[in-house]
Amino acid sequence: MFVPKSDDAYKVYEQKNVIQKNASLGSYYISKDKYKELCGFAVQSSDILVSCAGTIGETYVLPEDSEEGIINQALMLIRLHIRDITDFYLVYFDYILKEKVNKESKGTAIKNIPPLDVLKPLLFPLPPLAEQTRIVAEIERWFALIDTIEQGKANLQTAIKQAKNKILELAISGKLVPQAPTDEPAPELLKRINPKAHITCDNEHYPNLPQGWMVTSMQEVCSLLDGEKQNNRILINLDVKFLRGNSKGTVINAGKYVPANTYMILVDGENSGEVFNAPIDGYQGSTFKQLRINENMNNEYILHIINLHREVLRESKVGSAIPHLNKKLFKTIQVPIPPYKEQERIVAIINAANRMLDSIEESL
Repeated sequence: MFVPKSDDAYKVYEQKNVIQKNASLGSYYISKDKYKELCGFAVQSSDILVSCAGTIGETYVLPEDSEEGIINQALMLIRLHIRDITDFYLVYFDYILKEKVNKESKGTAIKNIPPLDVLKPLLFPLPPLAEQTRIVAEIERWFALIDTIEQGKANLQTAIKQAKNKILELAISGKLVPQAPTDEPAPELLKRINPKAHITCDNEHYPNLPQGWMVTSMQEVCSLLDGEKQNNRILINLDVKFLRGNSKGTVINAGKYVPANTYMILVDGENSGEVFNAPIDGYQGSTFKQLRINENMNNEYILHIINLHREVLRESKVGSAIPHLNKKLFKTIQVPIPPYKEQERIVAIINAANRMLDSIEESL
């Protein structure tokens, strides 16, 4: 039925032309003979095309330079006898017609509109042409204002994200929390974590750290582990869908055991580096490792450090078919180590700032 594009071929307009508001999309063409046979479906410039299957009620006005062609079965065509009223009726179609056809659409997996059943009974308002122009202008004015507000909202959301990262950077550099001379110095803390750990008082990422702070690598303060293999014990498989609340979980009778309140880090997939806390006892999902944070470190403090590096971890995944967490990079992440009590103060100020920013974002 379809033929290659040529001077003697005619375009078949599809649903994507309407949804994406682009007449040039698509590669389906029919022969001249077939076009004559289907001339009842032929389009003209300024015709209004309406999507009537799947995504229903979307409208698009064909531009003046559109190719000659026909519509396919997923579209219907509205041709106004007076083209000057097109702008007004587009407003009508987009808001009144779309609501009506969604209510009356049929089908389950793919909904569709019975065009004549829906369109023929509709009563169309007909104000004077000058009034139509004023209505369209007023609507466009309000839509422009709404677009400005929406863009402002998007900009503010971006600013909130940037603010969270900046607060985190400042906090773990010792620039948001006052120092307490009575706190145990970090070198003493690191001696308990690993007496052989390589530690420095400064590095290129965190210059001029406060007195009493140290810097070490992530592998010194946390480990990536697998749970102990267990059999003949029925537990939930702690996979991503379950941990995100998108699934009730799958029950299995063997796997790598994970106790409740264990941290788990994604090591496979696009979101590698994301950390979850197991809400119940279960078996370790195949895309996870357990994240064991040294008992001498504040858990939330380390999680904030990991979160600060999430973007770098996502951009540095290894593997092609299934991207994996770059474990070598993860282990070498530089971790500034303040005294333990200061870690607690840092976590408190970060969490308080995040709550305030989240409240602002929720109110947008």
